[in-house]
Amino acid sequence: MKKAVATAKTIDDAVQKALLELGVPRERATIQVLEEPSRGLFGLIGAKDAKVQVEFHFDPVAQGRDFLQDVLSNMKVNAKVETRTNEEGMLFDIQGTNLGIIIGRRGQTLDSLQYLVNVVANRHADKHVRITLDAENYRLRRKETLEQLADRVAKKALSTKRDVRLEPMSAAERKVIHAFLQKRADVVTFSEGDEPNRYIVIAPKEASR
Repeated sequence: MKKAVATAKTIDDAVQKALLELGVPRERATIQVLEEPSRGLFGLIGAKDAKVQVEFHFDPVAQGRDFLQDVLSNMKVNAKVETRTNEEGMLFDIQGTNLGIIIGRRGQTLDSLQYLVNVVANRHADKHVRITLDAENYRLRRKETLEQLADRVAKKALSTKRDVRLEPMSAAERKVIHAFLQKRADVVTFSEGDEPNRYIVIAPKEASR
């Protein structure tokens, strides 16, 4: 919660002054009049300004959604954002047509937007909220692709009895592969390299390090 106290000749002017200080719209603020203005004797002597307190209760989900909707509008993308909870926190599902520009190559644009939305949403939040972005069910489709890749490479590692290195991936994609192969008793996985070129190695268990 953020709050500001301001004074001015009128209540409206004091409210606007406090809103400007907080940098928030009036519809998301709670306004309390602390002192009414008075003109005083002859309109001069003893005149008193209005004094108000404005409180802003930050809603990270609404802030993140509004930011994302503005970005989509500026990109000339006709889409709406639906929000719902998931196991990781909040899911922002971008719904529309021809959303390839939002997803980008291997989801890179979607990941970048997700990072920015999380920064904006949690900038003033009292408690961190994890927000995941999705479009055209890309996250599920990519997860299935990665799991199929992991299965194929695990079989290759076992048949050749050698470690197999995958191409660099994001931390989220590496997590999918680690989780998928964790239940297998015949292979192990570990990551090597530095970001953004960190990659997964899949190795036969008897040959693992």
